[in-house]
Amino acid sequence: MKQLQYLFLLFTFSIFAQDSIQVQQQSKIKFKADSIIDVDNFGTIFYTLNNSLIKKQEEKLLKYSNVQLGSMTSSSTFNPLKINIFYKTFNTVIILDNRLAEIFKVDFNQVNPYKNVSHISTGSDNTLWIFNQDLMQLELYDYKTNTIRAKTLPIENNVLDITSNYNSCWLLTKNYIYKYNYFGSLVSKMPNTGYTSIKESNENIFFKKDKNIFYLEENTKNIKPINIPNFLISQFFVTNQNLYIYTDKELYQYKLKLK
Repeated sequence: MKQLQYLFLLFTFSIFAQDSIQVQQQSKIKFKADSIIDVDNFGTIFYTLNNSLIKKQEEKLLKYSNVQLGSMTSSSTFNPLKINIFYKTFNTVIILDNRLAEIFKVDFNQVNPYKNVSHISTGSDNTLWIFNQDLMQLELYDYKTNTIRAKTLPIENNVLDITSNYNSCWLLTKNYIYKYNYFGSLVSKMPNTGYTSIKESNENIFFKKDKNIFYLEENTKNIKPINIPNFLISQFFVTNQNLYIYTDKELYQYKLKLK
């Protein structure tokens, strides 16, 4: 009986291993930051430290801070020419250029009608995907014209995280994972089985659950685990099949073997 149980566990492990995404470690560096935002194709690192956004390109540092707006809630460098920083406490977004110079400020307390925003992500042109907490709906907001280009039906679940590209937006809620297109129409809806954060790369989706990262290929529903070491994950993101994981002390780079 014990032999049969052993064989069953071995078979289950074998199937799991074959179905997981393999990686190859590329680098590991010691790094001090509050959070890592992104690493681009040229090795430029965007990170936050002491409530400042910092762009490190080789030995050159650019920095942006705004103490009047309190602590940064989130930041996105998906469009490097229109980097956004969200200050949830003050319900405000700052748009920066590639030199971290301020080019636009969106104070949702001053817009008409008022918007209570809990999450934001980058859209195309002069737009932001924003989650309107009062209406419980996702909106594609044009901050230059103060207009809504698209909006979704109300969502009943609390939003945990958001990610987007120029064409789509994904909402991770307590119970479901939603994907919407540029027109605000629902493209797909999947159960959330415990994921707490979400990232997008080339229409593929990556999830974090505890000390594990999972992969969802575009236009599929088969979520696969990524075979990484078991350690604390403070932040993670993916750039061109490179998975970056920050552990509060070290920044790891892994090459994903997706195909």
